[in-house]
Amino acid sequence: MHPVEIVLSPRLRTTPYEQRVFEQGVKSVTIYNHMTLPVNFTDTEDEYRHLCEHVQVWDVAAERQVEVSGKDALELVELITPRHIAPCAVGQGVYAPLADQDGLVVNDPIILRLAEDRFWISIADSDVMLWVKGVAYGRGMDVNVFEPDVSPLAVQGPRADDLMADLVGEHARSIKFFRFIETTIAGAPVVLARSGWSGQGGFEIYLQDSACGLALWDAVWQAGQKYQIRAGSPNLIERLETGLKSYGSDMTHDDHVLECGFEKFINLDKPAEFMARDSIGQFESKGVKRRLVNLMVENERLPPLRSKWSLQSAGRVVGSASSCAYSPKYKASLLFAMVEAGAAAPGSKVELEIDGGRYTAVVKGDRWQ
Repeated sequence: MHPVEIVLSPRLRTTPYEQRVFEQGVKSVTIYNHMTLPVNFTDTEDEYRHLCEHVQVWDVAAERQVEVSGKDALELVELITPRHIAPCAVGQGVYAPLADQDGLVVNDPIILRLAEDRFWISIADSDVMLWVKGVAYGRGMDVNVFEPDVSPLAVQGPRADDLMADLVGEHARSIKFFRFIETTIAGAPVVLARSGWSGQGGFEIYLQDSACGLALWDAVWQAGQKYQIRAGSPNLIERLETGLKSYGSDMTHDDHVLECGFEKFINLDKPAEFMARDSIGQFESKGVKRRLVNLMVENERLPPLRSKWSLQSAGRVVGSASSCAYSPKYKASLLFAMVEAGAAAPGSKVELEIDGGRYTAVVKGDRWQ
């Protein structure tokens, strides 16, 4: 397949860090929330090895925020997710799937609580803001829903703590997972959170003034020189090894929250009203018919996945695979797939055919065991 160029135009918003990304020689980007998101600077496996050993800085400004603030902010946030949000403290974030009245997944963001009546919904790729604004208007809620001037910059890898301690002080090491503080870096106001789309540890720096983007990047870059910092991006191999599913790829608005493994993030008995309560209860009582699972094809390096691959059992299609990468750690190809419940138990086997080759994939648990 020949290379395809993505044409950048005013229809795609720029990120505050885009100039530095291009200067670092980014080779490929994708489009995410109407912005560019870097994919590769060298190649996926090289960047995977570097990420697991050192530290990287990622332009993830495309991880947009939807701010919900005002008198009815908590009521609105509770309404759109089956997770109980009231216990979330100021200075804390929680992973909380958003679900509509049919229990279908709208997004799977981190929700950060900046004040008792102020939240950021840190979204994956979809126009969540329009949906939330419509819900608020339809309910006549006293609330403001808008996209603030907030652009995350991620610092990920085992040396992230050292870099951040050098940059803002030793207290950065004590920030707990999914907790955050408000501070300044390079004179720019930021929210500094221990989070990020990898299992290697690190931080997300939520810049609150896009005009300071290059100054922030340069400060992180300078502090990271002694830790062999490189420009990077969310890594396909690492996210599969960590088990991080991607909204838009591994789950979409066609999928129910119970099919996607969100049970531990659902509080069906929470006191606040939420729109998916009836659907989840009915869906649960009838039995879940499909499951999002981990698959492993041992000792095989499968080709890149562009469109979903069909999976079969006993000559019948039982699901489809949505993400795939070869893992140097497991010496196997790892896949995420949505399969019928009868084929979803760990140890179950399914077949897939790719370019004339036939492979057996085994369903694995959350930690690939």
